[in-house]
Amino acid sequence: MPTEVPGIHHVTAIGSDPKRNLEFYTETLGLRLVKRSVNQDDISVYHLFYGDYGGSPGTSMTFFPYVDARPGRVGRGQVTTTQFLIPGGAVDYWLDRLDDAGVETETDERFGDTVIGFADPGGLPLELVARADAPACDPPSGPVPKAHAIRGFFGVSLTLATTGATKTLLKMMGFQPSDSDHDRQRFEADGDLGYVVDLLEDPQAPRGQPGAGTVHHVAFQVTEAEQEAWRDILIEQGLRPTEIIDRKWFKSVYARTSGGVLFEFATEEPGYTVDEELDALGEKLVLPEWLETEREEIEAGLPEL
Repeated sequence: MPTEVPGIHHVTAIGSDPKRNLEFYTETLGLRLVKRSVNQDDISVYHLFYGDYGGSPGTSMTFFPYVDARPGRVGRGQVTTTQFLIPGGAVDYWLDRLDDAGVETETDERFGDTVIGFADPGGLPLELVARADAPACDPPSGPVPKAHAIRGFFGVSLTLATTGATKTLLKMMGFQPSDSDHDRQRFEADGDLGYVVDLLEDPQAPRGQPGAGTVHHVAFQVTEAEQEAWRDILIEQGLRPTEIIDRKWFKSVYARTSGGVLFEFATEEPGYTVDEELDALGEKLVLPEWLETEREEIEAGLPEL
């Protein structure tokens, strides 16, 4: 067996207006744009990466923002909530900040933690989870003070018709059951960020439909040396993983789980500084070398940010 997964590498969602997306995640949530590129499977669309100062694994929220995208439906067979981790003392700060930005919020208590629920401009459901044990962070200098800054991911919630096969896979990955409440069961990995996956079993929930405001896939951290072993495990579980795909900043294997959620196993290396200096991340459009010959056409087809 390969080494257990420490947590989430990144989450990729579908957005709508690229400018509003950029403004919300950098100015409202205080994340850094760490990579400005294109969807390698649809070069007419940006791929925008946000995170801590260096875009560390466990902090990177990424988007395919389609102009005038059709709204999706969040539901069964999807990641239905993406959760960010904030310090325990930052709840009031974030409630005030989101209110000032005109963002509607709901506050709840879950497994002893205060949870702030809201949606981004594209309708994507998000949560801020306040924990006293939130780790230190390396946020960008910007609108959010370091003491209150988002640390990275807390986790994700998946809504499924049945959870049995997904539970088995998560346990093999190193996520172990920790808490349960009604139809929600929590699994935790042994990492500092993105270490939570909540399973919500609801066979009556409407089936999710892709579009703006929905998650495309959730990626988990693996090492390059063990990626092939993880691919073998997915095959043994009856799934149909892709071959290893070079995404320039990490290598990826994708597999759609029996519950319908697309999982990615992404390498921690080489990272976002492989083609840009740390202090210059996100300042210009960066393309993998196999797309450089199409740069002029790609740039002409993208909206200005």
